[in-house]
Amino acid sequence: MNEILILYYSRHSSTARLAEHIARGVNKQSDCHARLRTVPPVAPETKTTLSPVPDDGAPYVSLTDLIECDGLILGSPTRFGNMAAALKYFLDGTSSDWMSGSLAGKPGAVFTSTSSMHGGQESTLLSMALPLLHHGMLLVGVPFTEQALARTNTGGTPYGASHLARNQNDSLPSEDEIEIAQALGQRVAAIAEKLGRD
Repeated sequence: MNEILILYYSRHSSTARLAEHIARGVNKQSDCHARLRTVPPVAPETKTTLSPVPDDGAPYVSLTDLIECDGLILGSPTRFGNMAAALKYFLDGTSSDWMSGSLAGKPGAVFTSTSSMHGGQESTLLSMALPLLHHGMLLVGVPFTEQALARTNTGGTPYGASHLARNQNDSLPSEDEIEIAQALGQRVAAIAEKLGRD
């Protein structure tokens, strides 16, 4: 069974909901399983120690999750055209995986959520792709053969899945966003399967 790690940070649940749809796409592949994980928030000053398990949602990621995965899909809300600090903080601590090459040659992809149409979806996706390239991963995008990509008027790019959440109460992805997210998950899973057979 190929394990596809879907690792994300989500503050208002929009990114988490997109992650769930990507997981459904991964699970459509017969020999693949989606492993949902999140990262803890960061703060300028830590006043209390966080519980080792979040109150709700996916468990916190560990470096073991990276070693065990056959593919990695990163997600973050957009923060000034970049990934959120919590995800960046985790990625900055993956030097041992970079040195060992534990992610090299595996498929990787990215996804995001923004609160405005021009809030930096594509630059955020590209910022998350850079660490994947440094780890030697094979980037997987969304081709225009996915019909939802050509008709969407909310989220979705060739660089990865995305969601336009105009406000905190608009965390449900559109039908096109769901279709694109599931297609991305299924593509990463299918490539992981093919690589696993070679």
